[in-house]
Amino acid sequence: MRVLTALLFLLVLRAAEPRRPGRGGRGTVRGQGRAGAAKRYAVDCKEYTEGGNKYYDCQDRQLTAVILGWPEDIHHLLLARNKLRVLRDNTFSHFRQLKSLDLQQNQIYRIEDDAFAGLDQLTTLTLQYNHLETLSEEVFISLPKLRYLRLYNNPWKCNCQLDSLVRTLQLPSNRMFGNYARCEEPANLKGQKLKKVQAELLCPEFGETVTQMPDGKLPKPPGIKKQPDATSLCHTYLFPKPLLDCRNKDLKNIPADIPVDIVKMDLSRNSIKRLKPREFVAAKDLKLLNLSSNSLDHIDTAAFAGLLYLRELDLSNNSLLSFQYGVLEDLYFLRKLSLQDNPWKCDYNIHYLIYWLKHHPGVDHTGLVCSEPEEFRGWPVEDYVKTYNAECPKDKQVDTGQPDNIQTENTAQELKGETEEEEGLLPSPLRMHRKYEIIRLN
Repeated sequence: MRVLTALLFLLVLRAAEPRRPGRGGRGTVRGQGRAGAAKRYAVDCKEYTEGGNKYYDCQDRQLTAVILGWPEDIHHLLLARNKLRVLRDNTFSHFRQLKSLDLQQNQIYRIEDDAFAGLDQLTTLTLQYNHLETLSEEVFISLPKLRYLRLYNNPWKCNCQLDSLVRTLQLPSNRMFGNYARCEEPANLKGQKLKKVQAELLCPEFGETVTQMPDGKLPKPPGIKKQPDATSLCHTYLFPKPLLDCRNKDLKNIPADIPVDIVKMDLSRNSIKRLKPREFVAAKDLKLLNLSSNSLDHIDTAAFAGLLYLRELDLSNNSLLSFQYGVLEDLYFLRKLSLQDNPWKCDYNIHYLIYWLKHHPGVDHTGLVCSEPEEFRGWPVEDYVKTYNAECPKDKQVDTGQPDNIQTENTAQELKGETEEEEGLLPSPLRMHRKYEIIRLN
């Protein structure tokens, strides 16, 4: 009886001891650790609402994986500039309301076929600036509403494994899929766009045989000389609004192939000297254009053609002396024009700019100050124009070498006329019918 009582007592004591975490215990602790990590990352990331849509901004967080515990009712997930490498199946399946997913500028080299499973509402997916070499079209089967897909600046190997993706990108219905993505390998296809490369060339073993040279080597493909395009030179950001960031790239010209959906474009701190006709005609939705701190000294009359919706134009800190007539005529909805830190030359050529601003009073402009000639240096350009028809300064009068009371009828031709100055353009003493003389020197 005593033995039985002792055994029962030992069993009771053992049951009362705290259990050490075994495999199941470790699983519980790991789950708690994940919850703690999720909570920590949730604090680091920024959650906000704009236009009725919820954004979760986890850019530049050094993330190597998608963390459990993030809010699941978000519409836009921003994961750019992290260290993601592999996207596993069902990585985003709990974000059922997601409309856009930004994964650009990571280190992604592999995406499993069901990585985007569950994203029935996704319309925008950005994968540019990663390490993807191949990808199957099956990855996008679970994205029925996908409309925008960006894949450029990945080292695509244009071979048989990429065949299904290339054929998907080239479907007419996928007009906004994979624009500007180019082959990196093989050498004979390098530089060709995935949307234009002939799919039959991706699998030469099933098509025509490549002719070999007598020494057994493949012929060297001709060099492809192409103008640098905007997508390879600049960074693209989709949120909160599409931005093409080309700052400080040592550009000499406006890059080609500007994406059509760009709203903001920053070309500041480059070495662009001239704007040629129709440089921005493809970017019809552009609303903000920053060309400050370049070396601009000439803008063609049709340089801004097509920018109907442009609202802000920054031309500050350049080498502009004046504008050609008609430069600003396409900017119907411009609201802000930055012109400071340019060596504006106050002569007749500056009149067009003042004329245009006078007839567009809704445009907020800054920085119009004369730099030359010396007698007008520091003057507001508007003040110079107001006094343009005033008496010519004495130091600028022409010395004919004859007494002042003798007219040089044989060497000069005089024209007299009358003009009525526009109200508000000249100071009050000059607002009257005036005779003026123009002396043309032989």
